[in-house]
Amino acid sequence: MSAQTPQELSMALRTSPFGTHRSRRAADHRYFAWAGAAAFAVVLVGFARSFYLKFLFGTPALPWLLHLHGALMTSWFVLFFAQTYLVASHRVGVHRRLGVFGATVAALIPIVGVTVALRFAARDAHLAHVEGPPPLMVMGFLFAALLVFSTLVGAALLLRRRRDYHSRLMLLSCLSMIGPGLARLSFQELPAIAFLKSGGPGGLFGLDSLILYACVAWDTWRYRRLHPAFLAGGLLIVALDLPFIWMLLSSPTWTRIATWLVVRAP
Repeated sequence: MSAQTPQELSMALRTSPFGTHRSRRAADHRYFAWAGAAAFAVVLVGFARSFYLKFLFGTPALPWLLHLHGALMTSWFVLFFAQTYLVASHRVGVHRRLGVFGATVAALIPIVGVTVALRFAARDAHLAHVEGPPPLMVMGFLFAALLVFSTLVGAALLLRRRRDYHSRLMLLSCLSMIGPGLARLSFQELPAIAFLKSGGPGGLFGLDSLILYACVAWDTWRYRRLHPAFLAGGLLIVALDLPFIWMLLSSPTWTRIATWLVVRAP
């Protein structure tokens, strides 16, 4: 057998099943990274004034609990990018070891998030008028968002040996965190696209949902099937934007439950 030149070897790898598989995996890693970056961009812009760039806007100082909450949420995106890079670099051992730290962060996020929601609902619940939805409704929405995040991460950890499920569920966990950042964006100068914040008809066309739809559409087109992880996880995230959530959170039943929780909050 004659020796192959580097050009011939490269061509053989690209045209062989193995080469095609590697190229597809590389494209997947880029896709996950870009999708995560789009999600983080919404969070970054939404919280720029109050957290990330507050030193430029002169906004009031934040309590330490909010700094911890913001650091944990940001760490989750940093971990997602780092883990995506490690898998793309075939450093699976490091990826798994870092995953132990990631699981700890994932456990802390809902604990700290619930504490933040309770404390600030207790602070604002007595006010006669608060800009935006009532504090108890906001608290309920944050609880629901944290539940969706925890469900997605928990499923991803349980399915960590099934790479196709694990990677998609971890991406969905990042997408589930867009809502609070989106709620802080202002579209006053661009009223034509204000629906990106409100979600438009049925709450189905918010910016967070559009990013999700783009990810699902690309993945489905690429693999010629809708992946079950995207189907189940996507429905969970979309449900957060549907009107029935706000109807439930405005009900007397939720008001009584939320009031009980706030009164007993530390």
